[in-house]
Amino acid sequence: MSSPQIKISFIMPTLNAEALLENCLASIARQTCPRESCEILLADAHSTDRTREIAARHGARVIDDDGKNMEEGKRLALRQARGEYVVFVDADNELSHPDYIERAVNALAQHPQAFGVEAYYLPSPRMSSFCAYLTHRLHISDPVCWLMSANPQLVAREEEVERWTLPAGSLSYPLGANGFVFRRADLESVKANEHFQDTHVPLHLMRAGQREWLRIRGRGVHHYYVQTLRGFVQKRRRATVHFLRVQEETTTNWMKERPPVPLWAAALYCVTVAGPAWHAARGWWRDGDWRWLWHVPASLASVAGNAWGVLTYWRRGGDKKLVAQLQVRQTLKRR
Repeated sequence: MSSPQIKISFIMPTLNAEALLENCLASIARQTCPRESCEILLADAHSTDRTREIAARHGARVIDDDGKNMEEGKRLALRQARGEYVVFVDADNELSHPDYIERAVNALAQHPQAFGVEAYYLPSPRMSSFCAYLTHRLHISDPVCWLMSANPQLVAREEEVERWTLPAGSLSYPLGANGFVFRRADLESVKANEHFQDTHVPLHLMRAGQREWLRIRGRGVHHYYVQTLRGFVQKRRRATVHFLRVQEETTTNWMKERPPVPLWAAALYCVTVAGPAWHAARGWWRDGDWRWLWHVPASLASVAGNAWGVLTYWRRGGDKKLVAQLQVRQTLKRR
């Protein structure tokens, strides 16, 4: 008997992710798309906790990742993926609704002009107020990057499917991770299996003329990025080291694609306090959500963490395992 055709491949990099992995894989198991048409590929950087045990219990295939950063793991898994559609998830993601992936795949089938589906980052009772601010309100989980990102423009809404694009003249917006759904054919068209970096793939596709992507209204992921301000500083340190490590291999960088605010100005904004205070007040007034008040301390913490990351890279950049060593402990809030 021939094996069932795989339609959807879930790709996930992991390293000692037992605190979050069960939650993530359970949300994949709840999806309405037929389980036999899905595969889960974990690129695991030799975890020493229960990550591989949990993965096996959920029927995931584990691939040994010997690379120096998580992007190499995604690239490794992508080479072995068999699905017509590829979903990139991290262990700190939880798919918010059982029908998210099915709706996303159907939307892509109906909109060939779109290169993928971006997840909404939705709040969850298992998030701290700080985590909900970073992911749900800010969406881009760093005030510096948030300020440097162009504002996406809604092209049209067709029932629950939304069509989005970027304003003319800028491609400065990070896309490609945390529940993002691609067609495998689009990934292959930009040779993603050879030089994959999550935010680079949409850049290459948009440069090739595919400037539109989709969102499913009210659907996406709960992104348990980090629960505390202290953890956020550590997370930004690690993210900066990872970013600089990636830049060793390529000059592609979404923050160089005509951002509305240059890096130096974004950093200056964060440390002045006045700018973050104004955005915090505006966000609270507009959304009625006091969690915007986290924007002031988070802005200062962002600059501190990013600067710490640059210093760490200068001192220890030759250490192949540096990114793994800087891993921040992530948790779920108790119900």
